[in-house]
Amino acid sequence: MSIAVIYGSTRENGNTEWLTDQVIHGIPVEKVYLNEFEILPIKDERHSEAGFQEVFDDYNTVLDKVLKHDILVFATPVYWYSMSGTMKLFIDRWSQSLRDKKYPNFRADLAKKKAFVIVAGGDNPSIKALPLIQQFKYIFDFFGMSFEGYLIGKASKPGEIQHDKKAIAAAIHMQQQLKEQLKSNK
Repeated sequence: MSIAVIYGSTRENGNTEWLTDQVIHGIPVEKVYLNEFEILPIKDERHSEAGFQEVFDDYNTVLDKVLKHDILVFATPVYWYSMSGTMKLFIDRWSQSLRDKKYPNFRADLAKKKAFVIVAGGDNPSIKALPLIQQFKYIFDFFGMSFEGYLIGKASKPGEIQHDKKAIAAAIHMQQQLKEQLKSNK
């Protein structure tokens, strides 16, 4: 069993990253920072005769990193009640991978994955981030992925997450979940 953490923030060392680092402390993971890669928006060619055309960016590199892991942790700040644009670009391109000959078993491969979501946002995130959590649940359901849990932290200014005692306690609990997942599947 192995874990990939997919970071969707554009702020280095932001609240979401700090909270996620509390969860994965002491656990071997591969960190994938989406903002370090060029991922172009999807051009919807599902219904064109030629289908999707090859896109020359870093998306396949990122996808290859992610697909080799059993557990995926999606970490994103809450942007306008949804995931960050960086994360959304990455997930939007999954539509293309469903039809890409490079990934003939894309849906089946994702169905084998377990997923966690970690988010941080200001302005009552325990309520206002729920549509984002629901969005991830629908995505995971579509692919048959097992949604193992989520964590919502409250912070907007840099460093504020360190004062959210409830989120820190939940991070410790999620860390235990991940450790148990790793032990039970060795």
